[in-house]
Amino acid sequence: MPVTIIVGAQWGDEGKGKIVDMLSDEIDIVARYQGGANAGHTVCIGEKEYVLHLIPSGIFHKQTTCVIGNGVVIDPVALMDEIAMIKSFGIKIEGRLFISHNAHLIMPYHKLLDNIREQGTTKIGTTGRGIGPSYIDKYMRTGIRVVDLLDRKVLAEKLKQNIEEKNQLLSKVYGSAEIDLEKIIQEYQEFDKKIDPFVTDTAAYLNNALKKKKKILAEGAQGALLDVDHGTYPFVTSSNPTSGGACTGLGIPPTSVKKVIGIAKAYSTRVGNGPYPSELHDSTGEQLRKLGHEYGATTGRPRRCGWLDMVALKYSIMVNGINEIALTKLDVLDTFDEIKICTAYKVNGKILKNFPTDVQTLEHVEPVYQTYKGWKENISDRKKFKQLPKQTAKYIETIEKLSGTKISIVSVGARRDQTIVR
Repeated sequence: MPVTIIVGAQWGDEGKGKIVDMLSDEIDIVARYQGGANAGHTVCIGEKEYVLHLIPSGIFHKQTTCVIGNGVVIDPVALMDEIAMIKSFGIKIEGRLFISHNAHLIMPYHKLLDNIREQGTTKIGTTGRGIGPSYIDKYMRTGIRVVDLLDRKVLAEKLKQNIEEKNQLLSKVYGSAEIDLEKIIQEYQEFDKKIDPFVTDTAAYLNNALKKKKKILAEGAQGALLDVDHGTYPFVTSSNPTSGGACTGLGIPPTSVKKVIGIAKAYSTRVGNGPYPSELHDSTGEQLRKLGHEYGATTGRPRRCGWLDMVALKYSIMVNGINEIALTKLDVLDTFDEIKICTAYKVNGKILKNFPTDVQTLEHVEPVYQTYKGWKENISDRKKFKQLPKQTAKYIETIEKLSGTKISIVSVGARRDQTIVR
């Protein structure tokens, strides 16, 4: 069976956790392909809320196997806490979770460096979880991978080289305390004992599953506009949340991918620093934040809020090859008299209809809006598209027309059952 990729079509926090959980009911394997514990995927089952950071959102379906791919950077503390949390809910995880032996590990010095650098003059607005420094070591070819935990001598040699370099940086440049090599070796070998039952060659596992016609859902973290190559650089994450990242992050061929579903909010949000053309700094923005409970699942930071940005969404559709859109949090707009969509940018008196990825331009654009009448009606109990108010349906159809992409799923609330499939 072909692979379906789930991508965040905006700046992250689009509700991927809910959609992956919902689709996992008919999926054999859900595989996470990039990012780390800086992601927060929220799943609401009944009145209970679960927040996942590393383990794929399909874990709540007993027939579904979950994979953490080689493209993910793993924080051992966060992973073990998450495994313990899931077990505490009575959910079986042994034999259902596989972790790539080639995934890189986040070390204590990565978190330390992340927080120190964030205090500098150029603040990206990271979560401080060590994601960026871990990816730096990966591409410097000095990273520590899960497979390195198997041999104490190999681990000690690699860590010794890394820590000597990091201690020079920490003590002489940042004036910070040095790191204890033996303490880290001991901690990570203890982690190896706990993680060992889950470790496997996940690329081989996934490709064998493809031969057996298994249904695979590839799950990304963050959003396309935070992609290190295609996002608002340098205010981006350190990996590739775009659909192309699924192949390198899991070791599956591009020919196996047949569908890309983009998750987009009915409005927009952004966490951290960087340009955000449709951001609202007024009471409307605050109302969106309040009604949408827009606070980060990982950090608790308040999200910046604004109207739906069609220029950015069309760009995301283009670079990801999005076939369908899952529109989330539509119910948040229930009380608004008017709803706006940004359909173009204006800069220096000129109209831009294409998304500029250089921040120098993007920071100075003005959004051009089209205004639509609100529906002023509670839609959170609607089960079918035909039950939606006329203005709600018109808003959905307008997004389809402007984006050139079908909206196949509409979320009208946080729970599983508050979803309309068209």
